[in-house]
Amino acid sequence: MAAWTWRFEKADGTEVQPAVQPEEFTTQGDAESWIGEYWKALAEGGADQVTLFEDDAVIYGPMGLHAEDAPA
Repeated sequence: MAAWTWRFEKADGTEVQPAVQPEEFTTQGDAESWIGEYWKALAEGGADQVTLFEDDAVIYGPMGLHAEDAPA
């Protein structure tokens, strides 16, 4: 079974520890719901962007976490 995980990064791509520790997600939807709930706390905690992985494959990202990066 695939594992969906987030990588938390600074704007330059350096990995950082998240302010809120995620679980390992079993579906892409669960991972996206979680980031939708916690993105603000993650941004305030020092993460600038996230990348979504399915096992070792990049699904998408980096995606900015700051309000000015959010789609209108």
